[in-house]
Amino acid sequence: MEEENVRKNRETSNGSIDPSVISLPGDKVKPAVLKRQIGLISGISLIVGTMIGSGIFISPKAVLEGTGAVGPCLCVWAACGILATLGALCYVELGTMITKSGGEYSYLTEGFGPVLGYLYSWTTIIVLKPSSFAIIALSCAEYASAPFYPGCTPDVVVTKCLAVASLLLISIVNCMSVKLASYVQNIFTVAKLFIILVIVVAGIVLLAQGNTKNLSNSFEGGTTSFGAIGLAFYNGLWAYDGWNQLNFITEELIDPYRNLPLAIIIGIPLVSVCYVLVNIAYFTVLTATELLQSPAVAVTFGDKVLHPVSWIVPLFVVFSTFGAANGNCFTGGRLTNVAGREGHMIKILSYISVKYYTPAPAIIFNGILAIVYIIPADINTLINYFSFAQWVFYGLTALVLIVFRFTRKEMKRPVKIPIAIAVLVVVVSCYLVLAPIIDKPEVEYLYCTLFILSGLPLYFLFVFHKFHWTRRIMRPITLHLQLLMEVVPPEKIE
Repeated sequence: MEEENVRKNRETSNGSIDPSVISLPGDKVKPAVLKRQIGLISGISLIVGTMIGSGIFISPKAVLEGTGAVGPCLCVWAACGILATLGALCYVELGTMITKSGGEYSYLTEGFGPVLGYLYSWTTIIVLKPSSFAIIALSCAEYASAPFYPGCTPDVVVTKCLAVASLLLISIVNCMSVKLASYVQNIFTVAKLFIILVIVVAGIVLLAQGNTKNLSNSFEGGTTSFGAIGLAFYNGLWAYDGWNQLNFITEELIDPYRNLPLAIIIGIPLVSVCYVLVNIAYFTVLTATELLQSPAVAVTFGDKVLHPVSWIVPLFVVFSTFGAANGNCFTGGRLTNVAGREGHMIKILSYISVKYYTPAPAIIFNGILAIVYIIPADINTLINYFSFAQWVFYGLTALVLIVFRFTRKEMKRPVKIPIAIAVLVVVVSCYLVLAPIIDKPEVEYLYCTLFILSGLPLYFLFVFHKFHWTRRIMRPITLHLQLLMEVVPPEKIE
């Protein structure tokens, strides 16, 4: 009875349990905070490893479909790299001004208030992050199962089971250790850079041998359609997606004022150069028609150039997608954790494991949603229609930087970029949002918009108006989940 009273006294006002209740007798209770364990190399690996997933091995044909010719296709790939770099430069200034984790969520909340921050977290945590995690896992599973189904498409059930297994494995790794997750990211980043190097070197050798036919008159037949080029950019930028990932873990970066800018300045141009060179390598072997007909461009390239060791291409694509999924899980968990900490998601999602010092509840939540998204037949459509929402938030984040130049002149800016870069990112974001809708308006865009706006009533019901009945329901659930997962509220360290 006395022990029960002690336990109750240690419960905090929000219904959580003190760390010392969960820890074993004799254990030294350390502050429950996410530690700064991510250095420069791990930061670069996170950016490169998250950006290079399955996109460069699959989406070149989608970019070619939108542009209609080899020359414009290569220009779009290069332009996407430039745009990603310019966007990342905006995030460098914001990330060194506002040293909170959460990326766009923290910047939008600081710049435009909690409502817009909530809408971003609602859309990204519920749809964008877990569905992206699921798509990458499915790509990994398709390549992993393909060798066991020669000459035919892998069974859908097998593919989805493998995807779920990879999601579970990655989530467990990220729940157990930040350092282990970083090691996994570093190892698989090296693996994907190796296969890109193999493809690029093969392309250089073929060019030296005179295989330039597909690159001559490369602008003939190119499209000038406003919407088609916008869709080509969408597909190219899908392969570049991940350029903003380091800003999600700012609080865990060692010396963020130095390592955040350096990792971005090194990582994104590296990926951009790799992507352009890989596409040139593809066109040294494949005609535009062959590339469009190929189900997996990199595998077709390997079959033609690297035989009899062409099997290394699908193997390393599996490594590449697995590493990208790991990076997605790592950053997705941090966004969910920060949103929970700010009261925009349920509090349990902000809690930290007392054993491993990881945001375990947030990672588990993200993994469960990803598994749910694997169940439908096709989630690529979901991502395609929600991509415009992502660029709405990118544009608004760049707009925050512009607004801060006039309203927060006193803020310390360790890195200051020309304001013209932020203006250009806002303009391009508007184009990428509006071009596909104007060129080919579809009702799905309206559904996506309605989903985003559906966060407004949820915000005013559960965040703005904090009803007592919701607390009464959540308090026992939170206590039981704490004891089950051995997690506690994050502590503030000055």
